[in-house]
Amino acid sequence: MTERKSRKDAARNREAVLAAADALFARCESPAEVTMADVASAAGVGKGTLFRAFGDRAGLLRALYEARLEPIRQAVEAGPPPLGPATPPQDRVPALLDAVLCFKLDNRRLALALEESGSGSPYQAEHYEQWHGLLQAMLEQIPGLTDTDFTAHALLAATRADLVEHLTGGERVPRERMRAQLANFATRVLGLGPLQA
Repeated sequence: MTERKSRKDAARNREAVLAAADALFARCESPAEVTMADVASAAGVGKGTLFRAFGDRAGLLRALYEARLEPIRQAVEAGPPPLGPATPPQDRVPALLDAVLCFKLDNRRLALALEESGSGSPYQAEHYEQWHGLLQAMLEQIPGLTDTDFTAHALLAATRADLVEHLTGGERVPRERMRAQLANFATRVLGLGPLQA
């Protein structure tokens, strides 16, 4: 009975920590402002609980990112078109890029914090490798497309969190315009149509 209660407490604490971190990242001006002490205090748990559950700040960021990303992952793995596996790759690639962009627009501070925690490079972060592998696999299914490894990197670069932050925060590019520009760019890179003005 005690073991079950302990597991329940751990699950409840994990949810409280993720909710607190979520709220803190949504409110902050800079992702670096949010400390493990801030999260522990907001969640009503000790710092030891936080470190046992997530290891370090990067582990907490990854866990929060993964929790928010789960609906997209499910849609890609088994969902209906345009993200699901039955979608032709020419349609699925732009849909995936749009989903990544929308995710980063909706989670700007968290995505920025996670990409900044990739050992000095967002390309070394685990989530980047997952996106790249998935996108490259889709690109390999498009006839006549060569160098899918580089193409996947180039397309993902258009969704980097620091670029999204610059465009939305500094340049004040509206969301729908950014989405249209990315779709246009992807279409052009894939050789599926002319560049739109």
